[in-house]
Amino acid sequence: MFCLLASSTCHLLLCHSERLSYIMLRLDYAGIAALISTSSYPPVYHSFMCYPVFCNLYLGFITVLGIGTILVSLLPVFQTPEYRTMRASLFFAMGVCGAAPILRKLILVWNRPEALHTTGYELLMGAFYGIGALVHAMRVPERWMPGKFDTAGHSHQLFHVLVVAGAYSHYRAGLVYLKWRDLQGC
Repeated sequence: MFCLLASSTCHLLLCHSERLSYIMLRLDYAGIAALISTSSYPPVYHSFMCYPVFCNLYLGFITVLGIGTILVSLLPVFQTPEYRTMRASLFFAMGVCGAAPILRKLILVWNRPEALHTTGYELLMGAFYGIGALVHAMRVPERWMPGKFDTAGHSHQLFHVLVVAGAYSHYRAGLVYLKWRDLQGC
């Protein structure tokens, strides 16, 4: 919710002043980092609640990476063009680090239908987030037809639709996890 609130506030206040715009864009990036990192918490917690070493390891790693990415998003020194690659790499690393717990879950509980069901939702969530990031970074479709998507259908709007779709997929996975752990436990 912080991500969506930060994004909404950013879009609302973006035109206020150059200074406020600069602050709000950094807050928007911090919200995205918070969304990515905290999206890993429920799957990791529920997948590894019976394996506390793995649970703590994965939760600790994503927390450290998430805090680092939020700090990079908020600190003015990292907003310069020469740090663009570093910023993008941190966001990419956060997304990719979600693959390790998913693979470990499949190895540990491969025979549980819930493990496969939740993995499908997690992959769908990752696909929505990844496609959204690609669409936004490549400026599609306005790159192909300049001026045609200035009001509706431009890459930033498509990005937001895909982020909400990813969040919904994450929610659906969470429902499966809750039912699985309520019925089975450890």
